Amino acid sequence: MRAAFFVLLLIGARPPRGESFHEVELDSGNPGDLEAPTKMPVLLRQLAAQDLLLLAYLGVLLIQVLLGDGPRRTTAIECVVLDGGVWVTVLVLTRSQLLDGHPRIASALYRMGIGFPVLASFLQLQWILPTAGRPTVDAELYALDMRVFGFEPAQAWDRFVSPATTEWFAFFYYGYFFLIAVHVLPLLSATKSSPFLARFSFGFIWLYCVGHALYTFVPAYGPYSFLAHDFRHSLEGSFWWPLVRSAVDSVDGGARTDVFPSLHTAMPTYLSIFSFQQRERLPFRWTWLPLALFTTQIIAATMFLRWHYLVDICAGITLAVSGILMSRFALGWDAAREREGGPPAWPRAAKDTAATAESALTFSTRSPR
Repeated sequence: MRAAFFVLLLIGARPPRGESFHEVELDSGNPGDLEAPTKMPVLLRQLAAQDLLLLAYLGVLLIQVLLGDGPRRTTAIECVVLDGGVWVTVLVLTRSQLLDGHPRIASALYRMGIGFPVLASFLQLQWILPTAGRPTVDAELYALDMRVFGFEPAQAWDRFVSPATTEWFAFFYYGYFFLIAVHVLPLLSATKSSPFLARFSFGFIWLYCVGHALYTFVPAYGPYSFLAHDFRHSLEGSFWWPLVRSAVDSVDGGARTDVFPSLHTAMPTYLSIFSFQQRERLPFRWTWLPLALFTTQIIAATMFLRWHYLVDICAGITLAVSGILMSRFALGWDAAREREGGPPAWPRAAKDTAATAESALTFSTRSPR
């Protein structure tokens, strides 16, 4: 029980006290908050934490491909430069005074543009990862699993492989994309600029930026390729498994060494923790438990379908928890910027009253009745 309580405390999900459950407040009256700099540079004051995160991420990718080699290097450099150019353009238009008279346009442009660097770079990994040029570490990851855990799930579960079990886990593996869509699209299209949106979005972006960057440092193909000679039963299915295979093959899976960490583990875990923390809100009050159960099956599917080592799963869970923690620090940074006169993390579609702007500096919620 003590260990469980510590984990809940670590991710910011304190148990209810009496009839109330309160998120951590990040306002100027709390001495533990991130203090606002006395004179914050103009550029830093204008850029939200998630803006800086994306710039740092694209900077890491650019360095990796510039220092890399191989036949795909030129294309990789062009892709990363394009991604960076688009994002810088979005920031210039939305974080300067160019669109001050058109807040709706600025808000729409930012919401459409913020996902571009992450999505585009994901689709470009077949050029970026080979260019980074590091030797694959499948043997090391497998050896680590055997040394620490004493088994490799992909091997141990081979005897349970059948068309029925393959279809079961392929359904959940493919459902990962639906899970992302039903959480991200409503928030981007319907949620007003608020600390709630800023906290969710920073954690979400953090997972993909850190995950994709780590792929360039820890390249591996996964058990499906590295341990192919050890499997006695082939993965077969009539509907969901072919969909999974077609999705993997559509992005040149032979050139993608993107298994550590497992983002199929990190993102659903992050959504589950976030939903649990926000369970006093609708729709999270009703969705957090089904989402958590769905997440367990996605995580199992990544190993049953032989895409990931067990250490990839551990790294994915660690990444998810780091996203929860870092989003809290990011919220404090953005509150400090706003106290210095900076814009909200998400540009607002209309001019806000002073009361609304002041409320954006604090993130607190009330418990379910």
